[in-house]
Amino acid sequence: MTTTKPLNQKAWFLILPVLVCVAFSAILPLMTVVNYSVQDIISPDRRVFVGTDWFASVMRDEDLHAALWRQLIFSFSVLVVEIPLGIALALSMPQQGWTASAALVLIALSLLIPWNVVGTIWQIFGRADIGLLGFSLQKLGFDYSYTGNATHAWLTVLAMDVWHWTPLVALLCYAGLRSIPDAYYQAARIDGASKIAVFRFIQLPKMRGVLMIAVLLRFMDSFMIYTEPFVLTGGGPGNATTFLSQYLTQKAVGQFDLGPAAAFSLIYFLIILLLCFVLYNWMQRVGTQEQEGGHE
Repeated sequence: MTTTKPLNQKAWFLILPVLVCVAFSAILPLMTVVNYSVQDIISPDRRVFVGTDWFASVMRDEDLHAALWRQLIFSFSVLVVEIPLGIALALSMPQQGWTASAALVLIALSLLIPWNVVGTIWQIFGRADIGLLGFSLQKLGFDYSYTGNATHAWLTVLAMDVWHWTPLVALLCYAGLRSIPDAYYQAARIDGASKIAVFRFIQLPKMRGVLMIAVLLRFMDSFMIYTEPFVLTGGGPGNATTFLSQYLTQKAVGQFDLGPAAAFSLIYFLIILLLCFVLYNWMQRVGTQEQEGGHE
């Protein structure tokens, strides 16, 4: 005769603190934003239900369309520059010994700097009178001014983000490279494979997982960038570096339009989810196709 052991459900109590923390840090604030997005808050004691009017108003906002287009260009430019550069840095780093430790520390230094300090550093760095970048470009004959030229401001913000966050991609790729067994490299040497072939058929496929994490992390973070361009350029000149997060802050804090700001926050949230979903599925599909091609 067999007896069935009763199922122990006490393990659910272990995740109860996590559920409570998530509820207070994410779910409840999100519900508050949803509540604001369907009301016209005239005063703290007077509110009028407006339904989806704020969503329709936000979607017709031409400034929002411009900020979204500006944000998409910036985020995809970040990926195009930082992912290959991070891979190249990881490949060039030593694999063992004290030099490997020293390289890891040096690479990670920029990641330790707070975001507002990064903006201040580049604000000084780009000045033509005391900044190394601005002074050098002026001496070379370039009329560089990140405060007066929209293109210069945009490129400076991009360079600042590349300097700040490329080490994260490099560290992730380095971890992926170090996890590859030596047997693969030994087989490649026996077959006489070139460095390009080793990268194409061994290193790149084995780094696919960490690259997916790097792409998603960098895309989400760059799509929510706020502090660095706010400190460096204040969103200017004009609206050249006014990204979605700054546009949202202007709505919520500058103009105190809580209803439209809440509606835009939800739209912003859904845009990030949708684009990350598309990126993730595209990378998964590419990886599956490469694996099937390798098996054939």
